[in-house]
Amino acid sequence: MEYQATKAVLVGICTDEVDPVELEKSLDELERLLDTAGGECFAKVVQNKDKPDPRTLIGSGKVREVAALCQNYRLSLVVFDTDLSPSQIRNLEDELGDDVRVIDRSMLILDIFALHAATREGKLQVELAQLKYTAPRLTGKGIEMSRLGGGIGTRGPGESKLETDRRHMKRRIVALEEELRVLDKNRQTMRAARDRSGITKIAIVGYTNAGKSTLLNRLTDAGILAEDKLFATLDPTTRKYELPSGESVLLTDTVGFIRKLPHHLIKAFKSTLDEAVYADVLMIVLDISDPESEGQLAVTENLLEELGAAGKPTLYVFNKCDRGAAFTATVGTPAAHPYTVTVSAKTGQGIELLLEKMQAILHAGKREITFEIPNANAGALNILYRDATVVDVEYGAECMLVRAVVDAKTHGMMKRYDPNWKDPSEE
Repeated sequence: MEYQATKAVLVGICTDEVDPVELEKSLDELERLLDTAGGECFAKVVQNKDKPDPRTLIGSGKVREVAALCQNYRLSLVVFDTDLSPSQIRNLEDELGDDVRVIDRSMLILDIFALHAATREGKLQVELAQLKYTAPRLTGKGIEMSRLGGGIGTRGPGESKLETDRRHMKRRIVALEEELRVLDKNRQTMRAARDRSGITKIAIVGYTNAGKSTLLNRLTDAGILAEDKLFATLDPTTRKYELPSGESVLLTDTVGFIRKLPHHLIKAFKSTLDEAVYADVLMIVLDISDPESEGQLAVTENLLEELGAAGKPTLYVFNKCDRGAAFTATVGTPAAHPYTVTVSAKTGQGIELLLEKMQAILHAGKREITFEIPNANAGALNILYRDATVVDVEYGAECMLVRAVVDAKTHGMMKRYDPNWKDPSEE
């Protein structure tokens, strides 16, 4: 039996505060999200309105227009590009008809996350996010409370929980948060072990579907699922890699970024996104064949800043050059950046130059730091003599003050002795 994709109407609203061009780009991306979830865009409807209607977001005329589309073409799904309140969903479904399900952008992203979560932690994070965001929006009609019909917006490990009473859901949320705290503690223990190893940690970050997983597979044979879909990777994967110079680094693939990434999703996937925060070096991967790559780079850098991961040594990787370049090295911020390389993770083109850039960035950014090393840990001084340039040592009753010129890697090994270094987890 041939699979029939769920056809849906996509709805956006253009207010005085919304750029029509940006809205068009956002709706195009919503269409790609729908495709990733297994759906198909039947039509796009845009409402031009000074400000959103508090009852249905869009005006009554547009609601009738969408209702006519659903009725005439037997469509059962309407996806809004803007987050909807529980009452707005209830009002829209009342007016669109009993057989029409209404979801918003966040619910669609959660559905894709549920589809792609592979590890225990990933599944728990998805279920928690679904319960906290989706459940309050599933009050009212029987169609959305039953959640047994299947289809886009109904998947995920939390779906059966949405049929239970609110008290049970609250208990489930508490249990999930506790289990995730334990997993996060384990992750922090692993990070501490990596810190002690002194190996430079490089986080591979970037817009969703930029080719991060393909790049890690190319370098390390990690065997990660790499698809031409949005959010194909949810769970971070770390692999050790030895550079041609003999130095080892830890490469971590991370979840992709996207426009309008809901704040509650950032919070739900904090432990995953923290891989970028704790990294010594960032590798921003960009799909230069995508006409929207310049805007995607801006989204990536803004989210990194929001996470507190900005300001690190950064290597820009312009990927998918085998498809042609819509965004070249002469455009945008990285143009004057010394650590920019054009590659094709799929074919291997430019990988040798990428490795050269990785080696160069490890030795760049050297700076003078005064370390406070307790006398009981005097052996740490040997690390500075071995891997850095020691300028001066002042011996005290309880500790040594050591001025040394260090690179990012050595600072990563010695940062606990840097009085100005702050642990991101304690902020």
